[in-house]
Amino acid sequence: MKQSRHSIYFKIRQWVGMPLIGIGALILLQGCGSTKVTESVSEPATHHSSLGNAEFYTSALADELFAGLRPNTKARFAIATFVPVTTLKFDADNQNPLMLLGHQLEQGMLTEASKRGFIAQDYKATNDIIIEKEADRVFSRDVSDLYLHHHSVDFYISGTIVEQQYGAIVNARIINVKSKDVVAAATQFFPSDLFWQAESVTSRGGLIYRSSSE
Repeated sequence: MKQSRHSIYFKIRQWVGMPLIGIGALILLQGCGSTKVTESVSEPATHHSSLGNAEFYTSALADELFAGLRPNTKARFAIATFVPVTTLKFDADNQNPLMLLGHQLEQGMLTEASKRGFIAQDYKATNDIIIEKEADRVFSRDVSDLYLHHHSVDFYISGTIVEQQYGAIVNARIINVKSKDVVAAATQFFPSDLFWQAESVTSRGGLIYRSSSE
């Protein structure tokens, strides 16, 4: 509703006659009626766990490993288990949180190589389907079950695992079978909580360690 000039003039004269404190209070009261005061509440920081993201780190490793290579329909790749750098073989007695990382990298790199157009040969595939009481399978570690007349493999894909306090450094490489030349290499850090949540007790180098509680 529009106010008349006489009414506005009357209000101005009233304000001029008021003390400065009174004018300030009046303005504050009028402002409270039209302005909403919002309180800023900060949300608690979310802890992003790497649990379940093994494929993410494997893909990042593969991106670097295959960056300089082009798919070749004639070259065949065989992927082996990634092993600890200290023993160069899988150690079932070393019960650390990343003990399955070597197997995961073997399976994951087979997938990543196939996705990028490379021919990955699964040498653990049997010649027939093995029917058992509980399930059927086509994979085996028994040499007598395996088809030994595979096509010749041109390149190996494998690597080493170096344990760290909060994870492991994985060094992957592609090796020419005949010359043993390393044609590609890559490095990626894998956090220790990829497979299980961090625990207060863990094993490193055959010794038991307990982390201090915060």
